Amino acid sequence: MTTVSEEGVTKVPRHVAIIMDGNNRWAKKRLLGGIAGHKAGLKSVRAVVENCARSGVEVLTLYAFSSENWRRPKDEVNALMELFLLALNREVKKLHKNNLKLRVIGDKTGFSQTIQNAIAKAEAMTAHNTGMTLAIAANYGGHWDITQAARSLARDVACGNLSPDQVTEEALQARIALGDLPAPDLCIRTAGEQRISNFLLWQFAYTEFYFSDEYWPDFDLASLQRAFASYAGRVRRFGRTDEQLEQTVSS
Repeated sequence: MTTVSEEGVTKVPRHVAIIMDGNNRWAKKRLLGGIAGHKAGLKSVRAVVENCARSGVEVLTLYAFSSENWRRPKDEVNALMELFLLALNREVKKLHKNNLKLRVIGDKTGFSQTIQNAIAKAEAMTAHNTGMTLAIAANYGGHWDITQAARSLARDVACGNLSPDQVTEEALQARIALGDLPAPDLCIRTAGEQRISNFLLWQFAYTEFYFSDEYWPDFDLASLQRAFASYAGRVRRFGRTDEQLEQTVSS
């Protein structure tokens, strides 16, 4: 399979985050049930994981199920849980075979014990792999993430293990989900929506965004190439001027 890097895009983001949107609308357009769209979306997940790994991406974070998604119809939520469990049991061996590491971020206590056990087993199996890290955000919300990090620091302050002055940006970063990994360089959102939807709020401070009109099941290699090409053409200043960037490059 042709990868993004083989198409001449050399500036590959270290960390890519994707909001996989449009599964239901894809299915509705084809007069299918909503879960059919989610099943079709799994094919796009496989293709994107494979091509990101081959292209040199270090971290790929996929927004699979938000903390707000529990509000969806019960039948759809139950079907999504079954699909999540099936994917954990089936896909983890492929990830392990290809040296990929799996991490699941979010409030895992919201899932059944069966799913929690499957997550723990999958993470343990791939824990020592050295290839790309695939992070799945499930029952995840940016507000939850920042709150749990702040609560963790507050406990240490209350116990006397930390002084209030030691509650710094770096201390919070260390307790945020994926805080030990590079921040997302590029966030891709499909289906024409242009919002963050409570995803990686802390981590997105300097992330570049790319919005695609395609529904997630239609997002393929060419779509990923377009996103990477757009990213490659951007100038990331991180608060500095163009002149400062030029001096940094030349020094």
